[in-house]
Amino acid sequence: QVRLVESGGGLVQAGDSLRLSCAASGRAFSRYCMGWFRQAPGKEREFVAAISWSGGSTNYAASVKGRFTISRDNAKNTVYLQMNSLKPEDTAVYYCAAVVSPAVVARTKDYNYWGQGTQVTVSS
Repeated sequence: QVRLVESGGGLVQAGDSLRLSCAASGRAFSRYCMGWFRQAPGKEREFVAAISWSGGSTNYAASVKGRFTISRDNAKNTVYLQMNSLKPEDTAVYYCAAVVSPAVVARTKDYNYWGQGTQVTVSS
């Protein structure tokens, strides 16, 4: 079992940056692939980024590649999402998720554990 708590969301202007954090409680954090997903009003939850348990492999959605960076600190049981050059279309609730896997996982349905989400709003 792992409990995930996101933080760092807020209201920013287009072009600004935000860093989201996801703190995990429970054992064996380093065994989990960690992912970030987002859901905008009226839309399905979509993949944003994921990182392998070692941090050595990452995967990004095309819409955020080059602007967002996922990272993790296994000593702190925390995963981060650095978001730069934010756009209004990045507005959504952002969720942290975890699954036991040595590989990077991008499919929403493969994740077992989810946080409650943090709102990110980007104004134009």
